[in-house]
Amino acid sequence: MREITALPKAHLHLHFTGSMRHATLLELADRDGIRLPASLVEDWPPQLVGTDEKGWFRFQRLYDVARSVLRTEADVRRLVREAAEDDVVDGAVWTEIQVDPSGYAARFGGITAFTDLVLDAVRDASSATGLGIGVVIAANRTRHPLDARTLARLAAQYAGRGVIGFGLSNDERRGDTASFAPAFEIADRAGLALVPHGGELRGPEHVGLCLDQLHPDRLGHGVRSIEDPRVLERVVDGGVALEVCPASNISLGVYATVEEVPVRQLVAAGATVALGADDPLLFGTRLAGQYALLRAAQGFTDDELADLAVMSLRASRAPRELVDSAVAGVESWRNEPAPARDEL
Repeated sequence: MREITALPKAHLHLHFTGSMRHATLLELADRDGIRLPASLVEDWPPQLVGTDEKGWFRFQRLYDVARSVLRTEADVRRLVREAAEDDVVDGAVWTEIQVDPSGYAARFGGITAFTDLVLDAVRDASSATGLGIGVVIAANRTRHPLDARTLARLAAQYAGRGVIGFGLSNDERRGDTASFAPAFEIADRAGLALVPHGGELRGPEHVGLCLDQLHPDRLGHGVRSIEDPRVLERVVDGGVALEVCPASNISLGVYATVEEVPVRQLVAAGATVALGADDPLLFGTRLAGQYALLRAAQGFTDDELADLAVMSLRASRAPRELVDSAVAGVESWRNEPAPARDEL
């Protein structure tokens, strides 16, 4: 078996605060006297179940607590730089990090000022690490759809200047998906990738609703499209990539075991699957760990892992030359001799 971290790959599902290192969370909280719950300290990573309203509320509360430790511009820059460093260690050559500026606006001078800060931090981190990074501006589906339109216009303003996509996150069981369609139309006209969440906490009917109303290029998660062959066929025929995050599916109780996460079935049906870590801070596993889970629990071969890496690259908004170079790197990884057993 070849080293997973040496496999070039793209990371397409990573949330901003959720990308924070656990050690950084503890350090920043200690600096400002912020009392963290035990599930973020000695009981980390937390035991989470998001399949009921109470469980999701607890997950969201932990995320909000983690976000509260980001107090200064230096904190934001540190988070972005460390997230980039961690993805490079995991073999990423391109990362798309998703952020809702309205969640940070009050402390950092508004959504535009915060977006400027994030984009500047991304440029610095990319220069320092060599990692290509794109930013996805994401609306919160628990807020009013007019807020989503404001964020879509903000994303459109920065299209071609670091922002590559527009998303819709938080509990997909809340809000009216169709009411966010005007925001996605704004983002679409700006040429941004459309990447809403769907098909994780709700079933294939929500995947169909997203396809009908939001016209996504990719779906955050989308795993439950496997439950309806007609919906899955629409996903495949439409070329809609699925950002599958095995560790978070397990942590949130969508599936009981890694063996149940339907990656192999989705790929066999012709779907494009890009593995992501979602929120490593809360789920305890970063990008390479998702590949390792499939190798260990589902018997994915090196060839199959290489195929997943290629799919992640081709589903990204990375520059064409970066994609082509990385795909060539995947093929080199695939074709190099596997280490002898006595080298393992």
